[in-house]
Amino acid sequence: MSLNNLDQLYRTVIMDHYKNPRNRGVVAGDAVTIDMNNPTCGDRIQLQLQVEDGIVKDAKFDGEGCSISMSSASMMTQAVKGKKVNEALTMSHQFSDMMLGKELDTDELDFGDIEALQGVSKFPARIKCATLAWKAMEKGVREE
Repeated sequence: MSLNNLDQLYRTVIMDHYKNPRNRGVVAGDAVTIDMNNPTCGDRIQLQLQVEDGIVKDAKFDGEGCSISMSSASMMTQAVKGKKVNEALTMSHQFSDMMLGKELDTDELDFGDIEALQGVSKFPARIKCATLAWKAMEKGVREE
């Protein structure tokens, strides 16, 4: 697949998560709630995590922001549901590395749609948009 076609595919995946967000809403029952924002661009997120026995049982978000921040939140909540907390944290650290332009080890973890955000690393001003939900998740599992 040519780079141009791959870029178009990634844009399509990002826009799909933006227009049809997965896990937007409120967690039913007890959950830790984390509010974070990116003051440089106005993105804001409220993330709710339900963690039981060291496993992320549910993750939902609400907020507003650019297509990068909202699609990243959608992808992140999909990715961490059902994962052990340490796996979710490992995934978050690898995502941060990817945002810094480092190569992903796709053998270690399956990033699925998240790989579509790789191109954000070329735009330093947008990295905080992409990592906002992930930083909220890290904070949330540590507060749990």
